[in-house]
Amino acid sequence: MPDQDLLSRFQNINTWKSKGIRAPHKPLLMLLALGEIQRGNTGFIPYTSIEPKLKELLLDFGHPRSNVRPFYPFTRLSNDGIWIFNKPFQINSAGDASPRELRNNNIKGKFPDEVTQQLKQSPEQLRSIAELLLEQNFPETLHQDILDAVGLDITTNSSGSALRQVKKRDPLFRESILKAYEYQCAVCGFGVRLRHKILALEAAHIMWHQAGGPDVEVNGLALCATHHKLFDLGAFTINADLRMLVSDEVNGLGATEWLLQHHGKSIKPPQKKAFYPDPEFTVWHVNEVFKGGYRDL
Repeated sequence: MPDQDLLSRFQNINTWKSKGIRAPHKPLLMLLALGEIQRGNTGFIPYTSIEPKLKELLLDFGHPRSNVRPFYPFTRLSNDGIWIFNKPFQINSAGDASPRELRNNNIKGKFPDEVTQQLKQSPEQLRSIAELLLEQNFPETLHQDILDAVGLDITTNSSGSALRQVKKRDPLFRESILKAYEYQCAVCGFGVRLRHKILALEAAHIMWHQAGGPDVEVNGLALCATHHKLFDLGAFTINADLRMLVSDEVNGLGATEWLLQHHGKSIKPPQKKAFYPDPEFTVWHVNEVFKGGYRDL
């Protein structure tokens, strides 16, 4: 099939949507399967092999629920016509099968043969699809972590033309956010320049662009590269009073310096009250990204 038709099949996967709630289950499964193809595994993948890997991916990069269900995307992706099984099995009215049934019957899944063969023969197409899935579902700060976790290498992709179909960001968003926060990280105050160039200071969306978050000041924070990544991973969040709240799951070397010393303290506010983060977006971040519970203040 033409490359564009194959890309459209992945782009039009049906994912559950409701008021910005994240549903990364199918994209993470597809990225996991793409990694297998890139490593030469074009056969069926046992659910027993996928289950622990996908569970870990969902815990690290999915919705911050403690009860992840890797069997959901494994069975439901077949409804999109892009996932098949090694043998028929009974599913319920919701389109699911129990994990026990999948394990006991040694159910395996994969992309259809025509898709698998085209991806195997066209590494560039595989990389473009992987990039598309990342762009549609995750902020850029998490892309390399996800690629490493699924074992995908897309570093040689150069065309990028297929990715222009995703919703484009406002090119002025970064400058407007950095200006609003007076070119300093809202958490640690980092604002180093080399001559006139601003270094490692980024404009973070509070409600992710991929979830429909707008490119406006009230949905942005100026954060250094480290705090931006920690924010997108859910290590900390901010509340309606602009206080930084750190997850009770944070630990290890550097935790005090980068996170714990700021816990419960107010972030640096933007220079105008009109730019203060909108509670609609901070609540979204708490519900959809923040991992664990709050530490005691």
